[in-house]
Amino acid sequence: MPFLGKDWRSPGWSWTKTENGWKEDNNKEIDFKELCSDNGESLFVGDVCELVTTKKGKEFYNNTTKSQFAFRDKWIYIHKGSTKERHGYCTLGEALNRLDFSSAIQDLRRFNYVAKLFQLIAKSQLSSLSGAAQKNYFNILEKIVRKVLEDHYNPRLVKELLNDLSSTLHGLTIHVGRCVLVGNVNIWLCRLESIGKWQQELNDLQIPEQMCSGMSFDDLPLHMQSKILYKLSDACDIINLGQATPTLNILSENRILWKKLCHFHFSDKPFCRNLVLSKSDNVDWKLMYFTLQKHYPVKEQYGDTLHFCKHCSILFWKDRHLALLFKDCDHPCSANDPDSCLMPISPQDFIDLFKF
Repeated sequence: MPFLGKDWRSPGWSWTKTENGWKEDNNKEIDFKELCSDNGESLFVGDVCELVTTKKGKEFYNNTTKSQFAFRDKWIYIHKGSTKERHGYCTLGEALNRLDFSSAIQDLRRFNYVAKLFQLIAKSQLSSLSGAAQKNYFNILEKIVRKVLEDHYNPRLVKELLNDLSSTLHGLTIHVGRCVLVGNVNIWLCRLESIGKWQQELNDLQIPEQMCSGMSFDDLPLHMQSKILYKLSDACDIINLGQATPTLNILSENRILWKKLCHFHFSDKPFCRNLVLSKSDNVDWKLMYFTLQKHYPVKEQYGDTLHFCKHCSILFWKDRHLALLFKDCDHPCSANDPDSCLMPISPQDFIDLFKF
C-alpha cells in the first residue's frame, strides 16, 4: 500500500518537472501569504499556513516574552497517578507554571510565602523543574526583586533567597559536562550574572526617610511600643528594631519578650518543653532562643498561604474577601462542609506534595 501522508522532506512546490525528470528549483521562493486568499482562507488544505503561523508565534513568544507562563489559575488538581479519566500526574514545575504567583507577590500577605517557597526550590528542587518552569521561575524572581527595590519591602528575605540560589547555581554549573540544568550552560551563566546584579542592587538599596507631620513610633507610650514588639515572631526583626533608638534597645532586651519568643517557637519540642515553660528567673532567654534555634526549626508565620482541599485534592489560593462576601471557598468543592476539608500549606508542605 503506498504511503499517502505528507512528504516531510519537501511539500513539492519547490520542484519543477522537466523532460529529464524532476529538478529542484532553488530560485523559486514560496510566499505563504500568497497561498491564502484575501479572507484568510487557504487555497490548499490550510495546514501549511497554520503551521507557519503557529511556529512563528511560538518563536516570537519564546524569544521576547518576559511575563509569566500562559496559565494563571487560582487552583489546580493534584493527581499523583494515572487513571482512566486522567493521564499523567501533576509535577512541581506544572504547579509553578499554572498557579498565579505573579499576582501573589503583589499582595503583602503572600509575598513572604512566595519568597520562602522560591528559596526552598533554589536550595533543592531547581534541577527538577522543566525548562518552561525554570524560565517562569526566573521571570517571577525578577518581579520579586523589582518589588523590593520599588517598595522597600523585606529586602533581607530576598537577599537570603538570592544567596541560596547563587550557591546552588555555582555548584551545578562549575562542572559544565555534568550540568543537570535544562538548557545551554551559557544561559545559566547569564542568569548567574543577573543574580549578581540583583544582589548588588539590593546591597546598594537605601530606604529613604519618610517625613511625616503626624505621630511617629517614638511618640507612642512605652507600653504600646512593648506590645508591638511582642507581636513580632522573628528574632532578627526584634534585634534590628532595637538598634533604632535607645528606648527600643532597652525594650528589645526584655527577658519576658525572649521567653515568650522561646515559648512560641519551641514549646512543642519534647527536649525543651519543661525548660521553656519553667518559671525560673535564672535563664538567659535570649541566649536560650539562639541555642534552641541551632537544633530546631522556628515556626513560620505568613499572612496568607496556599490551601489544600483534602476532599477534592485541589491546591488553591483562597481569597478571603470573596469568601466572606459570597461564602465561596475558591475552588469547585463537592464536600458538604468545604471549610472542614481545608488545610493551609506551608512552603515545605507545597514541595512535599510533589514528592512521589
